[in-house]
Amino acid sequence: MSFLESARFAAAGVAANKLRSILTTLGILIGIAAVIVLLAVGAGTSNAIKAQIGKLGTNVLTVTRSTTVGGRAGAGSQVGGSRTRSTNLTLDDDKALTDQVLAPDVARTAPIVQAQNVTGTYSSATHSVASFLGTTPSYFAITNSAVASGSLFTEADQQAGNPVAVIGNTVAADLFGNNTASAIGETIQLNGQNFSVAGVLSAKGSSGLSDPDDVVVVPLSTAQNKFTGYAPTLASITVQASSADVMNQAQNELQMILDARHRVDATSRDYQVRNQAQILTTATNTTQTLTILLGAVAAISLLVGGIGVMNIMLVTVTERTREIGIRKAIGASRGSIVAQFLIESLIISVIGGVAGIVLGFAGSAFPVLGVQPEVQPWTVWVSLAVSAVIGLVFGVYPANKAAKLRPIDALRYE
Repeated sequence: MSFLESARFAAAGVAANKLRSILTTLGILIGIAAVIVLLAVGAGTSNAIKAQIGKLGTNVLTVTRSTTVGGRAGAGSQVGGSRTRSTNLTLDDDKALTDQVLAPDVARTAPIVQAQNVTGTYSSATHSVASFLGTTPSYFAITNSAVASGSLFTEADQQAGNPVAVIGNTVAADLFGNNTASAIGETIQLNGQNFSVAGVLSAKGSSGLSDPDDVVVVPLSTAQNKFTGYAPTLASITVQASSADVMNQAQNELQMILDARHRVDATSRDYQVRNQAQILTTATNTTQTLTILLGAVAAISLLVGGIGVMNIMLVTVTERTREIGIRKAIGASRGSIVAQFLIESLIISVIGGVAGIVLGFAGSAFPVLGVQPEVQPWTVWVSLAVSAVIGLVFGVYPANKAAKLRPIDALRYE
């Protein structure tokens, strides 16, 4: 019997029990759809995290003060019992990091001071500002901060200590309503002090527990004059490396400079450096692990679907024992019997696989827990191949069982 005849008999066998065949394909369908959707959710989560981190700046290193030095309180700690060193980050530190001889991989820096419990007021509206920053104009370039309306403050504003503010979208919406552009040029009160709104930043979107749009940025000199005072300590220094490829080199350079200035080494540093590339790598590894776990869960449902295929094929072999005996009695070879039942198993699995792919694409069109799934092309081909392999692997045993039947025993079967 030719391959085409075996295929025809297999197709007739599937069609003869439509309801049972449909129910069998459901196991494969659900498994394939689950694999596609869950892997798409993992990919979507990873891309969303990368995009969110990218919105907070490109190639960014953040230098902050350590809370402790050598296990003791930070400022004024005794080192070796004879020497006192400061844990302050200063404007001189910031200036030193721009030395193109010692730090050739540092593109620009921005010193930052912060004030707590700042409340913005306009007319009868008030807003408690989550993040109030005093910095230089380079901060906006480092953090990819652009204005949706208005303009950023300038170096002239910084030098003159002008009372101008650039506000985030959340602040503008609370103080001025939906028409945030109307904030430009208006005077708001920040803890009772008048500031002119120079610009409203483009929305970056919430990132978990923090809202990067709930921010007010003013010139560094203005913040020191009106809020923090001219204390030597900066809250942090934001540093931008010249490219993503030299992030680690830039970190090594700034650590070398600060170690020399603060008279510390790797074991006693009074500052910390947060590397955006390392954060991105950690986040990516975490989401990859999550994706693998999700894929493993979906693979279990595929395994269950494959067992269902084997179970139904065994039932089919039992029901058609006499048919198998007749065919073998009139000359059908063992290979023909194996081919017929393998093709039948393959048809059921591939139909389930194709339907699962369609369902997976449909399910991935909708956000899941706020994440937009992103279907990876390779998962489609892998899913189709897996469904075919399931049909072959779980069809081998029933097909062999059918092929091993002796014609006389099969004909006697009731």
